[in-house]
Amino acid sequence: MSIVVTGATGHLGRLVIDGLLAADVPAETIAAVVRDKEKAADLAARGVELRIADYSASETLTGAFAAGDRVLLISGSEVGRRVAQHQAVIDAAKGAGVALLAYTGALGGPGADFDLAAEHKVTEQAILDSGLPYTFLRNGWYHENYTGNLAPVLEHGAVTASAGEGRVASASRADYAAAAVAVLTGEGHENHAYELSGDVAWSFAEYAAELSKQTGRTITYNSVTPEQNREILLGAGLPGPVADIFVGVDTAIEQGLLAATGGDLSRLTGRPTTPLADAIKAALA
Repeated sequence: MSIVVTGATGHLGRLVIDGLLAADVPAETIAAVVRDKEKAADLAARGVELRIADYSASETLTGAFAAGDRVLLISGSEVGRRVAQHQAVIDAAKGAGVALLAYTGALGGPGADFDLAAEHKVTEQAILDSGLPYTFLRNGWYHENYTGNLAPVLEHGAVTASAGEGRVASASRADYAAAAVAVLTGEGHENHAYELSGDVAWSFAEYAAELSKQTGRTITYNSVTPEQNREILLGAGLPGPVADIFVGVDTAIEQGLLAATGGDLSRLTGRPTTPLADAIKAALA
């Protein structure tokens, strides 16, 4: 039996493998499913088995899993193509007879009523239809979605969003990775869905205030309409469909769909989630 992490060279995948190794899971029992062997050379150097496969090439997934494996399906990054990609992984996992298929979906599951969650909902249903033992890791928003590119915010002295006074219960990518590790190494998680989010929900005005505090500069919250937000994003060079996704997320935030603080994430990891202020500090360092 192996613990198999798909998308293992991505930001989340690497953190999951780091967490497994830190939890003293023997490297030879960890398998990384990757598209590019060269990008995974550092994982192989640590003793992790590489299984070369591509979500978009179903034939490569044959042999990527084995009976008894615990598999983490990290959702693909190609919005619009993910349903077919995820189905290929589900089919291969079922054919192999894996012991558990964990999936990183969207906070709210079937109730996540925004465009970015649509493919996640279809994937969850496909996993249910497969009959495989599953765990749904319904990840909320990441701190890094905001702190990962602070340059424009600092340049313009403003956080711009069309989320109104909505709140975001975000957590760090490392927090979500730790939850995945807990499920992959623990017992009793079969056929459970976890709503994963930060312990504290914050508003964009509070985010701007924290940026001001840490930078010593005046950072304001520029609250705009969805239409204005879309024009700003298009002006920054984003394609229309991508701009629509970002605007849709802000609308979901305004509606409270990413504000839940149910505590599943901190319970799974056994520690409080990373405060937004810590993530800002790390990004500014």
